[in-house]
Amino acid sequence: MVESNRDKARAHVVEVAAQLLREQGAVAVTIRAVAQAAGTQAPTIYRFFEDKDALLDAVAEHVFAVYVADKAATEHGDDPVADLRAGWNTHLGFGLANPELVGLLLDPARAARSPASTSGMEILRARVARVAAAGRLRVSERRAVELVHAAGTGAVLTLLSAPPQDRDPDLADVLFETVARTILTDEPSGETSTATDVVRRALPALRQLTEAERSLLSEWLAR
Repeated sequence: MVESNRDKARAHVVEVAAQLLREQGAVAVTIRAVAQAAGTQAPTIYRFFEDKDALLDAVAEHVFAVYVADKAATEHGDDPVADLRAGWNTHLGFGLANPELVGLLLDPARAARSPASTSGMEILRARVARVAAAGRLRVSERRAVELVHAAGTGAVLTLLSAPPQDRDPDLADVLFETVARTILTDEPSGETSTATDVVRRALPALRQLTEAERSLLSEWLAR
C-alpha cells in the first residue's frame, strides 16, 4: 500500500513528538512545540489530532509498536525458559529506557485500545505456551502470563520511582526468580515422557480449541 502525503506528514509529527517526549518529558509535548519542531503550523497538527492527549496516544502507540515488532522478530532459542527470561530482561530495559512513556503505556484506558499492547501480550502468551509445551509449567498458562506481566510491570514502576543511583540492581532478578519458582517445574530429566507430558507439549498446536479451553486443559494437566 502506497503511503499518502497525509500519512507521511502525520508520521513525521508523531516521530517529532516522540523525540520531544524522550528528551524533555511529557510537559514539553505541546501542540505549539511539536508544530515548531516539525516545521509546520499548529492548525496542521489539529488536522491529525484533536488535542494533546490524542497526540500522546499516537506517540505511545508508535514507540511501543516499534518495540513490539522488534521483540516479535527475535529468534527463539532451544530453551523456552531462557527465552522467557530474555523477554523479561528486554521488557525491563525498554521500561527503564523510556520512563516518560511508561505512564502512558500503563494507563488501563490506553492499554485497552492499544493494538501494540495487545500484540505485546500475545508475544508473552506465546513464550509461556512454549514453556508449557516443554513440560516446565506448574500452573495454568493464564496464571503464568498474569504473574510474569504483573511482576514485570511492578519491577519497572518500582525501579523508576527511585533515582538511578538508588535503584536496587538485583530487584528485577529476585522478582523473576520468585515468579519462576511459582510457575516453573524443575527441569525434566528427559528419560521418559508420560501421556500428560505429550498432551501438554501438543497444546499450542491444538488450534481447534479456544485460548480459554487450552488454558483450562493446561491447568488440569498441571494438577
